[in-house]
Amino acid sequence: MKFFYSLVLLLLGIAGYGQENPYWFSDDIKKKLEDPAQNQSWKSQMGATYYSINGQYKPALESWDTTFGRVKKLDPADSLKFTKLTPVNAKQYILEKAGNEQIIIINEAHHNASHRTFASSLLQGLYDKGYRYLGLETLASDSLNTTKFATLNSGYYSQEPEFGNFIYNALKIGFKLFPYEAEGNNKEREIGEAKNISDFMQKNKEGKYLIYCGYQHAYEGIHKSWEKTMAGRLSDITGINPFTIDQTQFSEKSNPKYNEPLLRIVNNTFSVVLKDENQIIYNGEDKILYTDIKIIHPVTKYLKGRPHWMLAENRKLYKIPSFEISNYPVLVLAYRKGEFEQKGIPADIIELNTSKDSSFLILDKGEYEIIIKDKVYKVINRFEKTIR
Repeated sequence: MKFFYSLVLLLLGIAGYGQENPYWFSDDIKKKLEDPAQNQSWKSQMGATYYSINGQYKPALESWDTTFGRVKKLDPADSLKFTKLTPVNAKQYILEKAGNEQIIIINEAHHNASHRTFASSLLQGLYDKGYRYLGLETLASDSLNTTKFATLNSGYYSQEPEFGNFIYNALKIGFKLFPYEAEGNNKEREIGEAKNISDFMQKNKEGKYLIYCGYQHAYEGIHKSWEKTMAGRLSDITGINPFTIDQTQFSEKSNPKYNEPLLRIVNNTFSVVLKDENQIIYNGEDKILYTDIKIIHPVTKYLKGRPHWMLAENRKLYKIPSFEISNYPVLVLAYRKGEFEQKGIPADIIELNTSKDSSFLILDKGEYEIIIKDKVYKVINRFEKTIR
C-alpha cells in the first residue's frame, strides 16, 4: 500500500505544482477528505499528507494510523535479543561513516516531518566530509539553486515547512540540489530514478552525493514488485555501493500501542542506531530487503504544544503577541523576509482557533515576516520579527 501511496502522491504533486494555497485550516482538510467515492485508505493517506504540509504533526500521524495502525506483539526470544542491543548516537555514527562513502541514501515517511528535520541536521557535517550534491525526489526542477529557497512551484512535499527549511539550509550551506524523479511505475520508475541520478553524477563530479527519497526506494535487495529498488539500480549502474539509511520502520505512530516493539524497548531520548554484542549494527530482521542502518528516533514530546524535535540547532520559541490577532480562527505563517511575495515556503505555521491555544512558533535566527490569515484565507495582519 505504501508504494501505491507514493505513486498517488507523485501524480497529485505534479498536478499540484503552482497551486496558490496549500495551507489550510483543519476543518477544510476534513472537508477535502469527505469525498464518498474515495475509500478509507485513500483518505487516511491523503489526510496524513495534508496535515503534515500544514504543520500539524500529531494529526498527520493519527490520520495515517486510522488505516495503517497495527498493534504488534513481541515474543520472548526477540525481547531477549533486543535487550542486548546497545544504542549509539545516529548522527555521530552517520557522519563517521560518511568519510568513507561516496553516496548516501536516506529515506522518509512522507507524512512525518521529523525525518526532514533529522536529515537537515546532517547537512553541515556531510558538507564538511565532501558532500556537495543533494538529490530530492520531490523536486520539479533545479531552479531553486538560483532562487536559494523553495517555492510553491518547487515540488509537492517541499511545500511542508520542515522540508522548506531542509532545502533552505542545504542551499545556505552550499549544496547543489537536483531532481531525479522518473515517469513510470514499479520497476520502470526505479530504473528511471537511478539513471537520472547517475546521469547527474556523470556531469557533476566535484564532490559526494546525498540522495533523499521516500520509503523503500532506499532499500537494497530484491523487492517483490520492483525487483531492485532505486538504491539497488543505482549501485548496478555506478558500481558504487551506497550507504543506505532507513528512518521509516521504527518511526513513531500516533498511539504508543502502534509503535514497533523495539521502539518501546529502546526508549531513547535522541536518535540512535543499535549495535549487538559484537559491535555489528542491527539493521532489522529482513535480510532480503534491507538498509545498512535503521534509525530509531525518540518518541515526540511536546513543548508549548509543539514537537520537541523542532527546537533543533539554533531554533527558538516565539510567542505571537495577542494584540496582533483581532479575531479567530487564524492561520499564522512565518516567512523568511522577502519570501512571502515570491510564493516561498513558510518556516513554520500554526493554527489558532481561540485565544487560549498555544501560540508559539519555532524559528531559526533571522528576519521574518509573520502573516496572519482569517478563515477565508484573507491576510488580516502582517508584521516583521527578528529572531536573535
